[in-house]
Amino acid sequence: MDKLKVLVVDDESRMRKLVKDFLVKKDFDVIEAGDGEEAIDIFFRAKDIALIILDVMMPKMDGWQVCREVRQHSKVPIIMLTAKSDERDELLGFELGVDEYISKPFSPKILVARVEAILRRSNAISTEDIMTAGTIQLNKAAHQVLVNGGAIELSYKEFELLAYFMENQGIALSREKILNSVWNYDYFGDARTIDTHVKKLRSKLGKDADYIKTIWGMGYKFEVE
Repeated sequence: MDKLKVLVVDDESRMRKLVKDFLVKKDFDVIEAGDGEEAIDIFFRAKDIALIILDVMMPKMDGWQVCREVRQHSKVPIIMLTAKSDERDELLGFELGVDEYISKPFSPKILVARVEAILRRSNAISTEDIMTAGTIQLNKAAHQVLVNGGAIELSYKEFELLAYFMENQGIALSREKILNSVWNYDYFGDARTIDTHVKKLRSKLGKDADYIKTIWGMGYKFEVE
């Protein structure tokens, strides 16, 4: 089996080497880019990048712009690295379709664990590939969601969240349980991450947004009347 390719984008060579060394130990094929323009060039030339680790502050083209360019053509998972811990930056990242958000300094081992978790989930094919709830049909293998027969565009995490809700219909789910199951690692961030994703998911489901019910003080429950 070919090694999965990870594109590491950071203008600090020391940071790229640190991340690369840990990923190579886990048998990933790592490609480096020192700025946003180089990252875009490599991404569209390589065609088979499995995941991007992307720094925010870079010369020529910053991480936000790289993310915008990539998202116009691909749903490849993106982990954003930033020296800032501003909530507005994190929310902007999720708005642009970032799958994970990690503030510097960080543990390389945790970063690699998140990379593995994302790729494990994105490449896993369940025996129960197609799920239906009300007017929603979710196809795991094709990574496609139909609402009333029409396809809707979901980010990687929005898709995973909807799949988890549909797999647990009628069950009250705490934010902690959702984080542990969908993010698939010990999450050290704020539960508002879930609320942000639920809000975006509801907006894309239209009338079917009512399937996702808020349980005040606890979390959410997916239920079709």
